[in-house]
Amino acid sequence: MGRLLLVEDDLEMQELIVAYLKQAGFESVATASPLQALEILNTQKGIDLAIIDLTLPDMDGFELCKKIRSFSSIPIIISTARGDIYDKIQGFERGADDYLAKPYEPAELIARINALLRRFKPKELEFDNLSINVQKREALIDGKNIDLTNTEFDILIFLIENRLYPVSREAIANSINAIHEESSLRSIDTHVRNLRAKLGDSAKEPKFIQSVWAIGYKFCL
Repeated sequence: MGRLLLVEDDLEMQELIVAYLKQAGFESVATASPLQALEILNTQKGIDLAIIDLTLPDMDGFELCKKIRSFSSIPIIISTARGDIYDKIQGFERGADDYLAKPYEPAELIARINALLRRFKPKELEFDNLSINVQKREALIDGKNIDLTNTEFDILIFLIENRLYPVSREAIANSINAIHEESSLRSIDTHVRNLRAKLGDSAKEPKFIQSVWAIGYKFCL
């Protein structure tokens, strides 16, 4: 049904929530450390939703939520004993999608998880043997995951979104946050060359990415 990340430093509460999630059919990865939570999200594929407590070691849940939002769009539920309206506003301002004040019935948590997963259902794109999960930022060739950098993935999505016409290097550079303004436009060529290699594509006989003379690039399909 889904794979969830739980960040809760009350180990008794953590164990209880994990048990409820398992009973509801969810697989969960639990940690008490926000730093480990960030590592999990950066290194493990397939996390569909995060449940975060506010009172955590090293950094509080607000800061963790903000950091997750800097690189991921997965839905986030704040689960905390702090039910003050100011805390709720802070949570939403830092990127949380829902806020659940303890104590609550486990059935309510499960209902909110299911509602968010329906709303954030991953967007799937299919082009011949290339499959893309935009929500999870995954790209697969013939069902096998290809390891794209954030910049390569963003370039691929940008080309796909604008596939009706060619786009310039300047347009790519201006649209992708990971590309610094001071970078040479020729760095775009390097990123595209690396992207083509990972896609098994060829500049001479392009299947996915076509070079357009004096302009830039175009997604072929």
